[in-house]
Amino acid sequence: MAISTKDFVTLVREQAAAIQGAARSLVDLSIGSILRAVIEANAAVTLWLQGLILHLLKTTRASTSSGADLDSWVQDYGLSRLPAVAATGFVTFSRFTPTQPAVVPVGAKVQTANAQQHYAVVEDRNHPDWDQEAEGYRLAAGMERVRVPIQALSAGSESNARIGSIDTAAQAIPGVDTVTNEAALTNGADAESDPLLRKRFIAYIASLSKATIDAVGYAITSVKPGLTYALVENQTYEGCEQKGYFYVVVDDGTGTPTETLIATVYNAVEAVRPLAVHFGVFAPVVVKVKVQMKIQTAGADHNAITAQVTEVVKNYINALGLGATLPFTRLAQIAYDASPAVTNVTAVRLNGATDDLIATPKHTFKAEAVIVT
Repeated sequence: MAISTKDFVTLVREQAAAIQGAARSLVDLSIGSILRAVIEANAAVTLWLQGLILHLLKTTRASTSSGADLDSWVQDYGLSRLPAVAATGFVTFSRFTPTQPAVVPVGAKVQTANAQQHYAVVEDRNHPDWDQEAEGYRLAAGMERVRVPIQALSAGSESNARIGSIDTAAQAIPGVDTVTNEAALTNGADAESDPLLRKRFIAYIASLSKATIDAVGYAITSVKPGLTYALVENQTYEGCEQKGYFYVVVDDGTGTPTETLIATVYNAVEAVRPLAVHFGVFAPVVVKVKVQMKIQTAGADHNAITAQVTEVVKNYINALGLGATLPFTRLAQIAYDASPAVTNVTAVRLNGATDDLIATPKHTFKAEAVIVT
């Protein structure tokens, strides 16, 4: 419903006109007069009341409310904002003299060189080097390194880390000298934003009929922020036709979602699947991508620009998602767009060839190596 509002000047002018029309000869409405002051005071109160009405309308509609007001609005329907997610991944602890055994304990802190991002070693009882008695990961005598799981101490996209950026131990670990992350941490995510929450609320309403593609999609994306999925109907994962069966491929951005996440998504889909319909939930098949190219630069440090182009190309490939095509010609364009200092791009190779890479809904591309010279 549209509300007609009036500004301060209009409110004063209309009150003055009404009073003068009724008692022209008896009133003084000049600036500074008592009656003019009363009218202006009434106009100010009216503006305040208008503001309250407009604010009330804004906070009582999902399309215009925000923050806590939007949370309260959707909670009336049993929906809540998805919380932030802390990044997880692996770091490798190494040592120069592996003559004595050592232990990397659970809870050991590591951080980036600028001390902005902090992580802790977490427990994985299935790890081949897990030592229950020591409550940590054992480096046996002669063993130079061990790769262990970590989790960010604070949630959000800021907990993600580039390759090699986690390079400082926040506490001494006897018998261990260095630490680094050989792969980027990319699965940290901020709390669900207002626009995404509104979008998911619409999906929630559409899913109430259950047993629909929208219902399955809503169930998957409600597990945690940042999930992407592909859904294939009437076909087995192996590619054979099978009526009444569908499968879901789900990814959290890493290409290797955990078994726990796969099981959680399975349970979410199970809650909305139609009777007598069977399904499966799978992790994506990661297709490793190697890119090679040569660039020419002008007016800048060539090594710095090659590093910048390398990072941009990696990010582009890793963000393509499930079933996306990787166009060969886009690689040169990305290199040019990475910096105005790039003046030429040649010798581009994508997995050793000059063809596009085509994926099925089961596949996701991840950069194995990007070599820019």
